[in-house]
Amino acid sequence: MNDLQPILLPDLDLSRPLVIAGPCSAETEEQVLATAHSLARHGVQIFRAGVWKPRTKPGGFEGVGVEGLAWLQRVKQETGMYTATEVATRAHVEAALAAGIDLLWIGARTAANPFAMQEVADALKGHDVPVLVKNPVSPDLELWIGALERIYNAGIRRLGAIHRGFTWVDKSIYRNHPYWSIPIELQRRIPNLPIFSDPSHIGGKRELIAPLSQQAMDLGFDGLIIEAHCKPDEAWSDKAQQVMPDTLAFILSNIIIRDMNTTTDNLNELRHEIDKLDDELLTLLARRMQVADEIGRYKKAHNMSVLQSQRYEEILARRARQAVELGMDREFMRSVMQAIHEESIRHQQKVIG
Repeated sequence: MNDLQPILLPDLDLSRPLVIAGPCSAETEEQVLATAHSLARHGVQIFRAGVWKPRTKPGGFEGVGVEGLAWLQRVKQETGMYTATEVATRAHVEAALAAGIDLLWIGARTAANPFAMQEVADALKGHDVPVLVKNPVSPDLELWIGALERIYNAGIRRLGAIHRGFTWVDKSIYRNHPYWSIPIELQRRIPNLPIFSDPSHIGGKRELIAPLSQQAMDLGFDGLIIEAHCKPDEAWSDKAQQVMPDTLAFILSNIIIRDMNTTTDNLNELRHEIDKLDDELLTLLARRMQVADEIGRYKKAHNMSVLQSQRYEEILARRARQAVELGMDREFMRSVMQAIHEESIRHQQKVIG
């Protein structure tokens, strides 16, 4: 994907953070226009609203459909903002393009389904429109890259990603765990790919939008896609994670944009210290795997199974507690120990097999 282009729209201010904002769902024409005019006054350039809403269970509000596209057209006419909406099928793509929607995004449920992604990609062939692809619901980087590649192979070059967090089995303060290592690895794998953060869906609560937005900017993300509603407490979907336009303006005005390129002698010294610690970590991990090999030989000699579930659970719980005592995140340590355990199991299986 070396020939990707920025998410360029005419006269668009590309200074970080580029903000896409608007309600989770287009509910009524009055609600859409009231929110849009308020956001426009605060300098938002791209207005987002979902007109098709895939819900986890049937029976909930699933969007107003094609009717909402006419409301987005009015937003563009009256405010000058660009418009964006989510698409999940060929029919969605065709209707959105026919209505002149300026930017399309593909949701997490669709990104997780290669059949659905290919249908959307086929519908986009021959068109030149910016497309953003959200991460799949599961923490699967290859699935996310595969979804992006399908859109790229359809000829779309104004392509970007949205990090909206991942479904997490354990309790967390977040609606969707950010698992920052995955979008960071995506940045490394596809350096010229614009990445937007969706703090509304990651946090699930409006009070988390500000700190999550700052984290995304600190990590060098290109922009934010945030849910804003003229009356968020009366929203028909995801009311807890939407903010008033005035609140959004306050959040954005307080974000610190850091220089991503400047280094100092002190910073270089700290990085050198990190390099030394990483070397020590690798040496310790190599020694740990040598011990795992010895354990594998013992289990083979005594006809024992490789996986000892009770022992594994004890290790996870103990190390997670220790991590908290040492000022680290519990879930981070669980992830580290899970990865180490998987590699240890691989070593033992190789010995026994």
